[in-house]
Amino acid sequence: MSNINQNLTRNFGRVAVLYGGESAEREISLLSGNAVFEALLQEGVDAVKIDTKENLLDKLKAEKVERAFIVLHGRDGEDGVVQGFLKFLNIPYTGSDTQSSALAMNKGHSKNIIQSVGVNTASFSLVEKDKKYCLSDAIKIIATLNLPLFVKPVREGSSVGMSKVESATALVSAVELAQKYDSVMIEQYIPGREYTVTILNGEALPSISMVTPNSFYDYDAKYQSDETEYFCPSGLNEVDEHEVQQLALRSFKALGCSGWGRVDFIRDEASQNFMLLEVNTVPGMTKTSLVPKSAKSYGISFKKLVIEILKTSLSSKVSSEKVSDV
Repeated sequence: MSNINQNLTRNFGRVAVLYGGESAEREISLLSGNAVFEALLQEGVDAVKIDTKENLLDKLKAEKVERAFIVLHGRDGEDGVVQGFLKFLNIPYTGSDTQSSALAMNKGHSKNIIQSVGVNTASFSLVEKDKKYCLSDAIKIIATLNLPLFVKPVREGSSVGMSKVESATALVSAVELAQKYDSVMIEQYIPGREYTVTILNGEALPSISMVTPNSFYDYDAKYQSDETEYFCPSGLNEVDEHEVQQLALRSFKALGCSGWGRVDFIRDEASQNFMLLEVNTVPGMTKTSLVPKSAKSYGISFKKLVIEILKTSLSSKVSSEKVSDV
């Protein structure tokens, strides 16, 4: 205990970094979790890593966990499942609650809600996971949404199972690929530059824009390519920067999200409107992730960012604890 900051321990207690899991984003979660864990230790927090792949309840009890830092991406970590489990155990946790996590994770539900508060999104159609998707179905959708189209599972992140298609036959194959993960969203293609806005404790941080030589900002562009370029500041003028930040805050609030997260947009080349892509309630925290990049441009180091995210558990869904000069 000699290296543990007693002031932080008093506020946070024994903190479990929940990472790994069994979702399609496991490898990214492992990287995020390791980075967060090391930062917590360096800041003097009494922390332990727990891979949630198996025996989570036993591990929480054995480690006498008092608080959870959720760094689980995708299924069971970002969709409200682990949040509900922790609430049942009365263990405070970082980020959004059960309901808002579930809403944000489902791209179809979240887009419908966000459209209702005046935020633009691309037009889309949904396909059930077990529905046989035929060439005739593809031709009908193309007649409505035109080509090219994006196809993605409705409850996956990191571009897992996502495809850009430019023909009816490619659309059928892409739907079948996405159905391996979940029900499917077929989304109108919007040509333009992508932007992302980090939300931290009710404040929108500077936006980031991304440029990739890939056909879109896919898994390779996010985590493997050395050619993806990130711009923070994003290059927007003051008026447009304010607009995209306010749209991000409005979208986040519309879903009931809280604490921290990331909201992604594409700017339509034709209309110059910012079109919402998705809301992420547990974004990546790897060395190449967008949230740390935005925080750094705002003067927040990675270690400080991790502490600020951990503080989101203090205004808890299950705890009445208050922070006192952390």
